[in-house]
Amino acid sequence: MTDSIDRRTLEAWDDAHVWHPFTPHAVYRAEEPLLVERGEGHWLIDVDGNRYLDAVSSIWCSAFGHRRRELDDAIRDQLDRIAHATFLGHASVPAIHLAKRLVDLAPDPLTRVFFSDNGSTASEIAVKMAYQYCQQAEGGRWKNRTRFLALGNAYNGDTLGAVSVGGVPLFHATFRNLLFPVHRAPSPYCYRCPLGLERATCGVACLDETLRLIETHADELAGVIVEPGFQGAGGVITYPEGWLRSVREATERHGILLILDEVAAGCGRTGTFFACEREGVVPDFLCLAKMLTGGYLPLAVTLTTEHVFDAFVAPPEEGRTFFHGHTFTGNALGAAAALATLDVFENDRILDTLPATIAHLEQALTRLADHPHVGDIRTCGLAAGIELVADRDTRTPFPTADRFAHRVCRHARDRGVFLRPIGDVLIVMPPLTIDTEEIDLIADALAHGLEQATAEQQARTPAEPTEP
Repeated sequence: MTDSIDRRTLEAWDDAHVWHPFTPHAVYRAEEPLLVERGEGHWLIDVDGNRYLDAVSSIWCSAFGHRRRELDDAIRDQLDRIAHATFLGHASVPAIHLAKRLVDLAPDPLTRVFFSDNGSTASEIAVKMAYQYCQQAEGGRWKNRTRFLALGNAYNGDTLGAVSVGGVPLFHATFRNLLFPVHRAPSPYCYRCPLGLERATCGVACLDETLRLIETHADELAGVIVEPGFQGAGGVITYPEGWLRSVREATERHGILLILDEVAAGCGRTGTFFACEREGVVPDFLCLAKMLTGGYLPLAVTLTTEHVFDAFVAPPEEGRTFFHGHTFTGNALGAAAALATLDVFENDRILDTLPATIAHLEQALTRLADHPHVGDIRTCGLAAGIELVADRDTRTPFPTADRFAHRVCRHARDRGVFLRPIGDVLIVMPPLTIDTEEIDLIADALAHGLEQATAEQQARTPAEPTEP
């Protein structure tokens, strides 16, 4: 029925009625947003039939692209059975199967799976579970542990608990009076070190400060929450080797629960199925979403240990139940999509193909390194952040009003590539099944976008007066 509605009408309805997330509506229409009508493989197709390579996996979730036959078939097959039934105090077949598959994949001793419906809730659940565990475990021995330690530049979602442990001022500062306090460790942001140091000589001072905070506040910490592999919305900020392992050792030493938010980095994005596998770390809570269903449907999980679970098991009258849930917890269609996603990982040996793909992406992006507005290129697996600066020598960012990175992405669309930046950072997170030719197209489109946006910038900047 909607096929007959023309683009102009759809845009008018969009402008009149829709409130888009993370979108400054004052410039929304002027920045010529896509109006997507369908997808094929790694490509988005707009209402005019234009095709764009989806170089950000529809915000980091489309694991194998669009209209993947195995996922389509699995959802249709499940739809012939049932779309959803309550998971509160009851169960459904596909969610049970998915829980077993995930536990089989996860490192010991992660044996329990709590379902939710997005990455923010997965993180919020882990925070609430950790807090309640400390109130209930071992006869209340840990009741004084009511605080959390999180990193600067952290992003764990947009619900208030997740925002409390988040540390991106642009997203979170407005809500500071609604949030609970946390201890804040420095982000391992080497390009803009929060400690004012240089990586070549710092001796990983950000890690030293993080360990000091853990030691100092151990008696009051219910948990430490970290995005392993890289800080996603912080701008693909990567960690020094051994950072995560050292933090895990410190939390284990003091009996502090470690929460790993793998919503962006999990499900193969870093080259291993779980990002924590890269350093052999096993957390107390592990959060997954985004690519878990291949990007098809909202489904998230929080995995934890039997030790944590046992603290919630008691007769109802003791009130130790975890009173948290969602209408669509354990949704059958989402679980079916996730099971099909795991099948594709296994049958197509996706993880075996990733090293060569990752290496090609890293090599392809090096052609951008000498551009005068490229300050830093950071990669972790099949994720990259290209930080743009107005001045390379001083690392001065562009004025927010310039929307320089957004203009780069708009010009990249001229070459058939869709990208969406975060601030001054160009984000590249293609589907895991991207091929080398498509990676080269992304690099070419970025080079074109930088060239065009730079020319625009020069045209709008008044020339310096010359000496008489």
